Amino acid sequence: MAGFVNRENRVPHYQRLFQKHDGLRLWEKSRGKYIMPVYKAILFGSFASSMYMMGRLVLGHKTWFGKN
Repeated sequence: MAGFVNRENRVPHYQRLFQKHDGLRLWEKSRGKYIMPVYKAILFGSFASSMYMMGRLVLGHKTWFGKN
């Protein structure tokens, strides 16, 4: 507990960060700009691969590639 007594006050820093009018949404300021593109790539990539494999199963192919 003694480590928190002499700790630097970060409240003014975070107030400047979150109250700055820079056009970013609040979650972009706190988590970074790169979390949503990664999330969307994983989301749409998994959706596309699911649709691809469902189409293959409808055609009777039980593997990702080939005729088997």
